[in-house]
Amino acid sequence: MRVGGIQKTSMIDYPGHISCVLFLSGCNFRCPYCHNPVLAKGGIIHEIEMKNFFLFLKGRQGFLDAVVISGGEPVLNPDLPDLCLRIHKMGFAVKLDTNGSRPDMLQLLIRQKCIDYIAMDIKSDWNRYSLLTNEKDIAYNLEKSISIILSSGISHEFRTTCVKPFVDLRAAEHMAGYITGTQRYFLQRFKKDTELLDPLFCTKDDCFLSEKELHDIMSVASKHVTTCILR
Repeated sequence: MRVGGIQKTSMIDYPGHISCVLFLSGCNFRCPYCHNPVLAKGGIIHEIEMKNFFLFLKGRQGFLDAVVISGGEPVLNPDLPDLCLRIHKMGFAVKLDTNGSRPDMLQLLIRQKCIDYIAMDIKSDWNRYSLLTNEKDIAYNLEKSISIILSSGISHEFRTTCVKPFVDLRAAEHMAGYITGTQRYFLQRFKKDTELLDPLFCTKDDCFLSEKELHDIMSVASKHVTTCILR
């Protein structure tokens, strides 16, 4: 397991909790607008050994109450269940950020009661995922992950970064339809304020949706989900 870095304190990554964020390195997607290009490529931002991470957690007991495991893509790591269980044994809640591409690992984490909150990204409608990954059976795996999450009884959210050409009204109708009945769906404004995986992406600022387009997408999505929030 390659740890790519750690954010020692976060008030926003796990709703209702003060958490730290552990970033695992490596991803099976190549989203050109990714804000963590080093991690996506399997690199390291701030190197930290696992033993030092657990020493850090021990020192933060009583202050932090949760750990967010993000990436990269955490579910690619076969040792993820052991990591989550060890964190749990120290008294911390665990939130997982995932792209949903490994439903079997997701099911294992739920079955072993390793995680307390799941956030899954919906990038676009399934047809456009070929622009992001060459994974076989990706639509099947994503649909299976969504089904697992919705039936898990675990607190969860789905979220979409609103960026052209992956998100528009047509995509929004499909994406919201995939997660019909979910409690929380977050639409996230794209911000070009850091290095991107593809440095040439959005060079003419043609990737941004207008406020009207964003609110139109929110209106479409709201027909399928309990709560849709633009942030």
